Amino acid sequence: MRAVAIVTLVVLGGIWGSAPALPVPRSAHAVVVAGGAIHVLGGPGALSVDRFDGRRWSRETSLPGGAVNAPAAVAVGSRIFVLGGFAGSSNAPTAAVRVFDTRTRRWSSAPPLPSPRGGEAAVVLHGRIHVLGGGNSVSTLSDHSVYDPATRTWSEAAPLPRAEGSPAAVVAGGRIWVIGGRSGLSDYGATYVFDEAANVWTKAPPIPPRGTAGVVDWHGSIYLFGGESQPRASVLGDVLRLAPGAREWRRVSRLPTPRSYARAVVFRGRIYVVGGSTTFGDVHASTGSTIVDTFTPG
Repeated sequence: MRAVAIVTLVVLGGIWGSAPALPVPRSAHAVVVAGGAIHVLGGPGALSVDRFDGRRWSRETSLPGGAVNAPAAVAVGSRIFVLGGFAGSSNAPTAAVRVFDTRTRRWSSAPPLPSPRGGEAAVVLHGRIHVLGGGNSVSTLSDHSVYDPATRTWSEAAPLPRAEGSPAAVVAGGRIWVIGGRSGLSDYGATYVFDEAANVWTKAPPIPPRGTAGVVDWHGSIYLFGGESQPRASVLGDVLRLAPGAREWRRVSRLPTPRSYARAVVFRGRIYVVGGSTTFGDVHASTGSTIVDTFTPG
């Protein structure tokens, strides 16, 4: 159990705070809010699913079927869907979809992904789960697979304009935004926006290229946190903001500790940036960090 310990730092663009540290280090992990709490799961060798209720961390359950790194996870009502990922600390992808109900605390299975993948992004739009990009053991993917929990069926929507792994994705303004990503040794900075009704992707303002960044929608503005630059061989600390209707992203702050896999969620009126790696190049075998920062935009 990790009790609350808050330190605040007022900086240009908002207020940073320090929340209780994770029970175990995490990177290449997933973070999701469900059942009134933050849930953290995945990462090389990490079997536990840890829960934060706003005051302390506790071990909620364990992943069935073994550890996965770089999975995607989303919440639909009280259920957490854990989608794909790479087995253990390898780059062997899985198509498994595991479902945890936060009310009953029981696991079940959903129909598997149409094809195995890890390092993908996932969001929920109008009750359906959109799984975007990622990679298998051979190449990165442009796949855009859509799961309907009501019918338990998968379908395919318009693919990403480019194959990419480790993009950031968020729903804002009723549309899906996919930001950055990478393939091999190349990093990307393009921002793509998906219109579900038209089944079409369009371009939006780009960011400085990176993969593994965290992202949230905060009152209509999109905030992007950290990530990793392969050409610069460094983890990043930028906090970038795209305001509604803006033509460019603005740097508004910096993470107190730069890191990749800077998973971000909105919880109880603050943005939490949970875990991530402080060392460049730590992917499938990364031990990650226990850092949990909070940010309240100004």
